[in-house]
Amino acid sequence: MRRKRPQPVPPASEQSSDAELLRAIAAGQTAALRLLHHRHAGWLRARLRRRCADPDVVDAAIQDTFVAVWKDAHRYEVTAADAAAWLWTIAVRRLLSALRGPAHRWLSGPAAELPDVATTPSAEELVLLGVEHGALGPALDRLSPELRHLIEATALDGLSVREAAKLLGIPEGTAKTRLMRARTRLRELLA
Repeated sequence: MRRKRPQPVPPASEQSSDAELLRAIAAGQTAALRLLHHRHAGWLRARLRRRCADPDVVDAAIQDTFVAVWKDAHRYEVTAADAAAWLWTIAVRRLLSALRGPAHRWLSGPAAELPDVATTPSAEELVLLGVEHGALGPALDRLSPELRHLIEATALDGLSVREAAKLLGIPEGTAKTRLMRARTRLRELLA
């Protein structure tokens, strides 16, 4: 069986679409990563700042996001969803990882090394932990991608229906209908 040769990727330019930039990044073009960062870092930073007041944590999440893009650009699949939605998903998860910090990682030292500070997780942290470790995560995985992306954008990322529709490149009316279907389906799956 003969393998197909990978198609050569043209050099990235300002006119390249996000999908073309991601293909170029997957091919190792650092200029494409620079262009993608220039195009998206500003709005990602603004949105993450709405979720975290610490600019250092936000900057670390942005940096981690584009490191992840560099490593995993080959995983991006061109679909009806915009590449921006894919970037947003990575950025939100990187922010949550940064917010969790070392206190949420497995500990290797004795408990005496831990500071004596009582903390209560926020409602958002509890929901997101439920997504990762509770019944909601598997239920979300069973939704179609179009419904899952909309639930993630509105319920998990805190976007309005209008913002989510714009981010996902669909009409607002379509977003409202899909959101209604997604909520109904989640209720069925979680019942």
